[in-house]
Amino acid sequence: MRPKLIVGNWKMNGSRAANAALLEGIVAGLDGARAECAVCVPAPYLQQCEEALKGSPIAWGAQDVSAYEGGAYTGEVCAKMLSDFACRYVIVGHSERRAYHLESSGLVARKTLAVLKEGMTPIICVGETLEEREAGQTFDVVGDQLGTVLELLPLDAVAKIVVAYEPVWAIGTGKTATPEMAQEVHARLRAQLKARNGEAADGVAILYGGSMKPDNARELLAQPDIDGGLIGGAALKAQDFLAIIHATGMPHE
Repeated sequence: MRPKLIVGNWKMNGSRAANAALLEGIVAGLDGARAECAVCVPAPYLQQCEEALKGSPIAWGAQDVSAYEGGAYTGEVCAKMLSDFACRYVIVGHSERRAYHLESSGLVARKTLAVLKEGMTPIICVGETLEEREAGQTFDVVGDQLGTVLELLPLDAVAKIVVAYEPVWAIGTGKTATPEMAQEVHARLRAQLKARNGEAADGVAILYGGSMKPDNARELLAQPDIDGGLIGGAALKAQDFLAIIHATGMPHE
């Protein structure tokens, strides 16, 4: 069985003081945790996370990365810079990046390669809008988003990625896909991974990223192809984030 993975996405939130209190609270409540866990934070706070979490069971990572290795790209942060702060994970293709910054799946694929080249793990986000779901296009949309990335990846790299299904209509809206709805999409994504690399697919973590909270986490995480969560708002409160971590059923390695 795959170990569960719970990743907090802080989005554009935080301050040095608030971060210190949040991280301290999470570390203090991890005893008996049965999941791997991480926080993906705004780039200015990576050093703070490295200092606060070094030696703890919590990994840290970034929320985005440049597709370029370096050079005249003002405001961008390249993968080598992120690895310099010992990041383990990097989120790519979050729906907010796709919507607000018009990121294409092709760009997400190039960012994925940049992350892998520096030895970090990309968390590749896919998901449909409410209009696309109501039009019956969910599987086409998420399949195209993931497929564009998989086409660019070497076969052996499939085992080194994490996928996050985040129905756009359920992010920050309080709406959540039912466990059965989420499982159906996760199963389709697993099948797509198997079609690309059957040996690696069973080991790839597929996270659910649509308003997972303490009161629905256990039921979602009980689904066979839901391997964890990409947590937004609930990751900003230590008690809520810990409740989701402790809702998992796999022993922590």
